[in-house]
Amino acid sequence: MQAPENAVLAASLLFAAMLAVLEIGRRHGSRRAAANVDGARPGAGVVDGAVFALMGLLLAFTFSGAAVRFDQRRTLIVEEANAIGTAYLRLDVLPAAARDELRASFRAYVDARLDVYRALPDLGAATSHLARAGALQQEIWTQAVRVSLESPPAPMLLLPAINAMIDIAATRTMAAQTHPPAVIFGLLFGLALLSALLAGMAMAADRRRNWVHMIIFAATLAGAVYVIVDLEYPRFGLIRVDAFDRVLVDLRRSMQ
Repeated sequence: MQAPENAVLAASLLFAAMLAVLEIGRRHGSRRAAANVDGARPGAGVVDGAVFALMGLLLAFTFSGAAVRFDQRRTLIVEEANAIGTAYLRLDVLPAAARDELRASFRAYVDARLDVYRALPDLGAATSHLARAGALQQEIWTQAVRVSLESPPAPMLLLPAINAMIDIAATRTMAAQTHPPAVIFGLLFGLALLSALLAGMAMAADRRRNWVHMIIFAATLAGAVYVIVDLEYPRFGLIRVDAFDRVLVDLRRSMQ
């Protein structure tokens, strides 16, 4: 569940860096234009087009992947709530004494699962709650196996449901840790700066500095990169999946 240091700061630095590189490219282009009286730039259009096309392709793929993973994380929250709810209902096949003991463990387990994500972005606290939830999983499984031996119909109904509940928790943890390699983000930032350099050189044809176009260009790319990073870490920024935790909260209330 590692989060970026600060997505807003990274996007702001990218925006500022792109403005600076745009200006560098414009000045470099102006010097080249002054030295080249005919104004020809053989092959430059091909290079510019290739870089901008690659930038657009990389933005599209990273945004698409981040959006898919965002939707998957929201779906997994609902699936976990369903798995816990199913296992909790199947406790009814147990004798009263064993049923009450396991229900108390289930309530503590759901509280621990909710605490994991409520603690974010404090990774230390979230890890502590995750360890507690893991211990409660083991406790629930041990209790369920013990009481199932005393109630012959229970193993076929209860144990598969508890196993599914444990599996979906592991799936959610891995989904939260699944992100593109760091080199992809590095390439995204590098291509954004390279695009700014080429755009600045293209702007050199106009001797006046066009701040409006420069700011729009830098803000658009920096904003797109920020949205991608925010989608990848939906517990830390403006784009969040917290609203979907409501299904677990409602489930916990039904366990009273």
